[in-house]
Amino acid sequence: MTLLQPISMGHAMAGHDFFTEPDLPRPDVSPETARAVAAEHFGVEGTVEEVGSHQERNFVVDAPSGRFLLKVANPAFSDEELDAQVRGMLHLSTTAPEVSVPRPRLGGEGGYVVRFGVDGTVLRARLLSFVPGFPLIDSPHLAPAVVGRLGALAGRVASGLADFRHPGLDRITQWDIRNARRVCETLMPSMTDRGRAGAVRDAVEASCDRLDALSARLRVQAIHGDITDDNVVCDRERNGRPFPSGVIDFGDTGLGWTVGELATTCASVLHHAPERPLALLAAVRAFHRIVPLTDAEIAALWPAIVARSAVLVVSGVHQGRVDPTNAYALRRQEHEWRAFEAATSLPAEVAHAALRDALEPRDTPKRPGRPAPARGPAGTPLLPTVTEAGMTVLDLSAGSEVLREGTWLDGDAERRIAGRMLAAASTATSRASAVICRYGEARLTRTRVHDDRAPTTVALGTEVFCAPGTPVAAPFAGIARQDGPGSVVLRGDGADLRLTGIRLTGVPGGRLAEGDPLGEVAAHPLPAAEPGAAVGSLFVQLCTIRDVEPPAFVTAETAGAWREVCPDPSPLLGLDCAAPGEPTSRNVLDLRRTALAGVQEHYYDDPPRIERGWRQHLSDLDGRTYLDMVNNVASIGHAHPRLTAAAGRQWDLLNTNSRFNYRAVADFARRLADLLPDPLDTVFLVNSGSEAVDLALRLAQTFTRRQDVVCVAEAYHGWTMGSDAISTSVADNPNALATRPPWVHTVLAPNTFRGRFRGEDAGARYVEDARRVIGEAVRSGRPPAAFVCEALYGNAGGVPLPDGYLRGVYEAVREAGGLCVADEVQVGYGRLGHHFWGFEQQGVTPDIVTIAKAMGNGHPLGAVITRRDVAEEFSANGYFFSSAGGSPVSCAVGMTVLDVIEDEGLQENAVTTGGHLRRRLEKLATDHPIIGAVHGMGLYLGVELVRDRDTLEPATEETAAICERMLELGVIVQPTGDHLNVLKIKPPLCLTAESADFFADTLARTLRDGW
Repeated sequence: MTLLQPISMGHAMAGHDFFTEPDLPRPDVSPETARAVAAEHFGVEGTVEEVGSHQERNFVVDAPSGRFLLKVANPAFSDEELDAQVRGMLHLSTTAPEVSVPRPRLGGEGGYVVRFGVDGTVLRARLLSFVPGFPLIDSPHLAPAVVGRLGALAGRVASGLADFRHPGLDRITQWDIRNARRVCETLMPSMTDRGRAGAVRDAVEASCDRLDALSARLRVQAIHGDITDDNVVCDRERNGRPFPSGVIDFGDTGLGWTVGELATTCASVLHHAPERPLALLAAVRAFHRIVPLTDAEIAALWPAIVARSAVLVVSGVHQGRVDPTNAYALRRQEHEWRAFEAATSLPAEVAHAALRDALEPRDTPKRPGRPAPARGPAGTPLLPTVTEAGMTVLDLSAGSEVLREGTWLDGDAERRIAGRMLAAASTATSRASAVICRYGEARLTRTRVHDDRAPTTVALGTEVFCAPGTPVAAPFAGIARQDGPGSVVLRGDGADLRLTGIRLTGVPGGRLAEGDPLGEVAAHPLPAAEPGAAVGSLFVQLCTIRDVEPPAFVTAETAGAWREVCPDPSPLLGLDCAAPGEPTSRNVLDLRRTALAGVQEHYYDDPPRIERGWRQHLSDLDGRTYLDMVNNVASIGHAHPRLTAAAGRQWDLLNTNSRFNYRAVADFARRLADLLPDPLDTVFLVNSGSEAVDLALRLAQTFTRRQDVVCVAEAYHGWTMGSDAISTSVADNPNALATRPPWVHTVLAPNTFRGRFRGEDAGARYVEDARRVIGEAVRSGRPPAAFVCEALYGNAGGVPLPDGYLRGVYEAVREAGGLCVADEVQVGYGRLGHHFWGFEQQGVTPDIVTIAKAMGNGHPLGAVITRRDVAEEFSANGYFFSSAGGSPVSCAVGMTVLDVIEDEGLQENAVTTGGHLRRRLEKLATDHPIIGAVHGMGLYLGVELVRDRDTLEPATEETAAICERMLELGVIVQPTGDHLNVLKIKPPLCLTAESADFFADTLARTLRDGW
């Protein structure tokens, strides 16, 4: 295709001028008329349905020859404008063939644009191919990967149109961000909400002032002008996420800033997650990789986003008044307001810092954050009566030693802890007079549990707890003003000093010299239950942006950008009050990859750095707290105070190997044996479940003088030579079935949901299969020493064994002279609720039981319990010894875990809370076809996800993506099963109904809004 000559910006404009005709109601065209136009002018006959448009009329035409879109243009637009749109589509299909765009269809007169009349008005129409897929706006949630692909799509379109020239591009539209100020001024009278109108007016003025200053350095080219979630068409990825692949609606094509194309796309992302405006950085990075942005464009991007969102707000309100029947425009108004609020939630300086940090432009070095203004020559500190020696730093991070036993969940924890520290110091020789909370620290005390949003934990200032009445002096010269009750701002030459918790003693508005009295720390009484005197609290914050009240705390995602404008106030206090630098989650992950073998996997693609646990919650370095729904290792909950006390007490007394004679090992072994039915009365203590299963195999092989073992397909039992040999899960080892040694015999997985046998007789048929395998082994001269099976099919996501399965298979094994091993490593210890041991649910008694995980609550502890005769036979061939398996500390830990399970009714909790959670999940299954089944019992549950309930095709990729989304929303859950399509739900047994509801609500939101 031959391109037209470049246009001159000075020639007479060929296109529409919005400011001469701002009211653009849609043309009055009925579906019947649209059907006739398609048939008469384009030779396409079919059914017609209208779809939304702001200022035009669009109709989908379904014909035998395919699906089309009939676009009836607004009469205000010129022929050249319409031709530019058509030529732009054709041009882009050549320069960016990977982007799906509509293809125009020639009309009967030989052109792409046809004319027809309606009530004396001449209208023009084009027929375009219908781009298949679904609009991105149909997806409430946009994953970071999706946002990135949206930005890349915008980049490809901008790159593809960069050399496109056409006279019809020269138009003045309301959507060109270069016209944002005039558009808002023109349409503002339509906004009757004065509060909203004022906010839009102020925002667009400030943004356009910045854009005007940069405009000479901003590239201008042909742009689509409306690459938004409305106009981006998606395919569906295998993981269920939308994949932006096409662009429609070229009605806003014209000349504009290159960065305006990106700003338009970014503005459309904001309403999907208005609480996270920086979520759009994924789009910016992707666009930048295709169309590198200059420094000026990076500086202009956020003001352009604000300007675009402001134009959307006023235009939406105006169009609703001009065309009150336009449901499309009316429906978008709240989306547009949410996007505007999100865009204006960050000052331009903060947003620019975030963009600069994300992109690291090549033409300038990365600049550091602004330093704090130092004290003046006299060196007057903010608190002149408090010396450095009298200051004590209080660590409130996730790793703090003072935040024990969940004290960080107390709403007044900071003041309570500081008050106790001051009270203790007043009786000590040090006589500390101030407790300092650090700048830039992510305070765990600011976290929230059961919250789907990241908390504002990072301090943008320093907080000082001290005696009420402590004098406060001006650390630099400036003008002081009252800024609300207990708040004072000292305006200096380079920054504002904002103090909260102060009583101003001087005259507001007066100029102060450095060192002049400014006020005194105000009193804040401690709660009545807390001993001690009142404690004063002074929050000290610097801000280099004038007339902006920065937040005291921000999310970790925005903290780096905010610190650029809220520098460290340490110099004003004479003490380094900044939190020390910590390796990020990514730093730790990189170190892990270099120091550990790659086979040692980790959860999640981009995992948080988890540093603290409490009950059923886990907290990361940023102070975000997650609900732990996967950690059956922490059976009684993370950091249980009784357990930490018992372990510490025993460490203080003795910890050695189990060959010494001490009471703890005898007491613990006896207690374990008493939990099992007769004749299981003899205990071996080891360090892990893998060791327990390995030892169980050795016991059986020694007792029977055989080697062969029968196991179940799709099972996992451990990583030692023996336990790995009988692990058949292809999720853990893709070659598991093909690489089993010849002494391992595998029976069908007794999975009545997706196994070979289903229905009422499935249990009997699985038993028959096991009998067949056992019989073949006997006939081949390889009778089994043992049959090993989980008493509940844990690795498959908690699928219960068919009724009578273990009874039937145990009979066959024992008839063949073998022993029966129940692997209770995952499912035992009260997790099933109605039964302490899983085998009890099957009404059988095994010959050997293996346990671990829950035994130690994270401490390495496992056990094998068997009959005395089996144990004695093993001892005849030598002795058994495990250095730490039965150590005093391990035994103290094991006894305490059993005490807590009993004393706190955790097995009963598994019944009640587990039953409540299961009912919630079963209700979800009725609403979401992707849930194929809810497995398990008690607090060992599995939600199996399928693409089709008839074929049971596993939703493997969807499950992984859902787990990633649940993490974003504050829930830790992981996939399991051979197809990795089951959400494994095995939380600490102290899970509450509130936590169960949060999990169910979060899963419901994920399935509803996307992942």
